[in-house]
Amino acid sequence: MQFIETLEEALGKKAIKKMMDMQAGDVKETSADTSELNRWVKFKPNTSIKEGVKRFVDWYKIYY
Repeated sequence: MQFIETLEEALGKKAIKKMMDMQAGDVKETSADTSELNRWVKFKPNTSIKEGVKRFVDWYKIYY
């Protein structure tokens, strides 16, 4: 829901949401540890979801 709210904020529109029960394959939460990947590729992103979504929406509006 946080991602959807962030997208709504960046777009300045409310999403039409159809809430449903958990579906096959849905996960409630993850606990991924990306530290090994960060060491392997020597990269750790530092852009927040909020800023990344805003930048994408800004680009998308110009491009399309």
